[in-house]
Amino acid sequence: MSARPQRLSPSTYDQRLLDTRAPRADWIAADPWRVLRIQAEFVEGFGALAELGPAVSVFGSARTSSEHPNYALAREVGQLLAESGYAVITGGGPGLMEAANRGALDGGGRSVGLGIELPFEQGLNQYLDVAINFRYFFARKTMFVKYAHGFIVLPGGFGTLDELFEALTLVQTGKITEFPIVLLGSSYWSGLLEWAASEMVDAGTISPEDLNLVRVTDSPEQAVAAIVTADQERNNGGEREGPEDGLVW
Repeated sequence: MSARPQRLSPSTYDQRLLDTRAPRADWIAADPWRVLRIQAEFVEGFGALAELGPAVSVFGSARTSSEHPNYALAREVGQLLAESGYAVITGGGPGLMEAANRGALDGGGRSVGLGIELPFEQGLNQYLDVAINFRYFFARKTMFVKYAHGFIVLPGGFGTLDELFEALTLVQTGKITEFPIVLLGSSYWSGLLEWAASEMVDAGTISPEDLNLVRVTDSPEQAVAAIVTADQERNNGGEREGPEDGLVW
């Protein structure tokens, strides 16, 4: 695993937008202009990705080294997605994001990186056809969902969990439909899912059916097959009857 990056800047656009300690005069003078910057980010993202075609967003830790087994796993996922006709969208950073982008190029597909301004240097990886840098997380997260046919989520930290739970909430509330979410790495994700089943379901904060919004597998082939199958069923107007072989809901 790689070490946490060095901090370079004490402030980002997101921080300044959300700073409740800022003088009220700053809110009055600066926030209307921020709206224009935010609008520009959406316009740039929409313009760059509108003709991308079928795509899948792949998430995972930026801190995973290229020697870690999960790096090879993410690279294989990217390659299989490309060979199945999907572009690969990631956060554009190092670690498992880099691996998935690299695999997309291995498979002859499109490789997209959606970078984000952070208070420490991360930078975009070198395996990208399309690279967009965002100032605001919410604009970036919209692009991950809007242009994807599903998510494949590998082991990661808070950022990965943020993206996972964003998608789960959108599916649970019906904001998006027919959107497969696949967790790759059962040993990593089992504790989270067991906690959701034993604590959240028992407390009544989610329904038992909500656990069916995700699938878990250890196989890159099965992860990609889940996306392909969901697309075929959507195109045919069909309904999923149960989990595919090797996938656990």
